[in-house]
Amino acid sequence: MLKDLSVAAVLPASDINRAREFYRDKLGLEPDNPDAGDNYLFKCGNGTAFLLYQTGNAGTAKNTQMGWITDDLDAEMADLRSRGVVFEDYDFPGLKTENGVATMPDGERGAWFLDTEGNILSINTMPSATT
Repeated sequence: MLKDLSVAAVLPASDINRAREFYRDKLGLEPDNPDAGDNYLFKCGNGTAFLLYQTGNAGTAKNTQMGWITDDLDAEMADLRSRGVVFEDYDFPGLKTENGVATMPDGERGAWFLDTEGNILSINTMPSATT
């Protein structure tokens, strides 16, 4: 059943080399398959991964396409900002950011940024299941 399987994100890139440089230089990630030419697999924590692949459809989604979960949003944002990542500011009904951070009613905090291909990425905290 799907609920028992691992899940991974798939992100489009119109310029796969430019995208690889962003993920390496800005996010500190190296692909597991560095010799591939049209796709790169990046492994992250807890057995998760995402695939970046060459396509002309990159940057067309208007929603968050992938996100990381952290216990320390402020530290992660400071590190990413030091690498040149710029966080988005939003002011929608039910979602407003201050200095790039939105705080949800349940205590979750989140921030969003774009990669070079126009993909919307996020980093979030999650309230503890025990609180």
